[in-house]
Amino acid sequence: MSRHQLSAIINIGTLATPKGHAAKAGDQQGEIVSLTDAYVLIENGLIKEIGTGQPDLAGIPQDHILDAGGHLVTPGLVDAHTHLVFGGWRAHELQQKLAGVPYLDILAAGGGILNTVDQTRKATEQELFDKAAKALDGMMALGTTTVEAKSGYGLDLENELKQLRVAKQLNEKHPVDVVSTLMAAHAVPSEYKDNRQAFLDLILHTIIPAVAQENLAEFCDVFCETGVFDVAESTAILQAAQAHGMTSKIHADEIDAIGGSELAGELRAISAEHLITLQNSGIASLKQGGTIACLLPATSFYLGKPYARAQDLIAAGVPVAIASDFNPGSCPSYSLQFCMNLAAYNYRLSSEQVLTAVTLNAAAAIDRADRVGSIEPGKLADLVIWDAQELDFLFYRFGSNLVKTVVKRGEVVVDTD
Repeated sequence: MSRHQLSAIINIGTLATPKGHAAKAGDQQGEIVSLTDAYVLIENGLIKEIGTGQPDLAGIPQDHILDAGGHLVTPGLVDAHTHLVFGGWRAHELQQKLAGVPYLDILAAGGGILNTVDQTRKATEQELFDKAAKALDGMMALGTTTVEAKSGYGLDLENELKQLRVAKQLNEKHPVDVVSTLMAAHAVPSEYKDNRQAFLDLILHTIIPAVAQENLAEFCDVFCETGVFDVAESTAILQAAQAHGMTSKIHADEIDAIGGSELAGELRAISAEHLITLQNSGIASLKQGGTIACLLPATSFYLGKPYARAQDLIAAGVPVAIASDFNPGSCPSYSLQFCMNLAAYNYRLSSEQVLTAVTLNAAAAIDRADRVGSIEPGKLADLVIWDAQELDFLFYRFGSNLVKTVVKRGEVVVDTD
């Protein structure tokens, strides 16, 4: 089908979607709308109407009508945690990881994030753009239509701005929507290893104001972890970013529980991410702060680490989102379909809970639940037609791309037929 705006998708076997403009928690996370023999009407890239049976198609050109062929349709997937823009890869670290060398030891030896920092600094803006655009193509082919992208591989003013400018260009030029997060507090670069306060001052007084002035990031994230940034440092960074209009996110409790999840709730961060070593006090704080738990099962898979306490979070009334954590070190995969499988098999979540986690709750984690994440009138016509007739089939199958068609803003952007 040629690239043009659709007006209708008909003959949908099952339309499965969460509903609403905010994250769902507790029992509501598993509540979705499921319509059989459904249709979606689209106008100017927005959903105009959904219903069942045969809609009135009078006046709509045939080539503006897409027949779903009785297949499953869901909202486009939302990846709420990626490190999209980076230079190089880190395949050379695989054998170290397989041998059980801890990540913090790799980092301390100048590997890990610092290796990617070196490669990102050497890359031109165009090289970073081309590499990230290729990744976005791959994500879109797997059903992802909105992506969050963190910086954090520059770790100086010039290269943090470079990463964020690339993300902005991708948002402007690629069909997938890209939402930017400043994460200069990802690691302490080697040139500051003996003067971390100077690096903190650089973030607080130079990088954050410069990013805000160019309006390059909506969010600010920090790696609150042993050997990286402690709670006091994380607090100062996130509060400074808040003062410049950026909403807080936090990498918390990935390796050690040092207070990151508790801080997330105290600062009312929009999301806390990873949470592998999450404690009960952290769960209580996330609940109190209205913070979304953004879990990253493919990172647990790749690193051979435990899986986060997804069921406990849901039982406590904390909304759970699931994201890829695509990055060159701890998760070199951008497949949200794989993450959905892992969430079913290892978090033991229901198909409905996971669907909400990769659509509406993920959208809420990047402040986009008012426009994406569900199939409802007024939202963007971001939809996926699957090679499946029922929702459970997406989780039953693994290792294959089950996407048939991806519609972004009412336009077919992927068609496998």
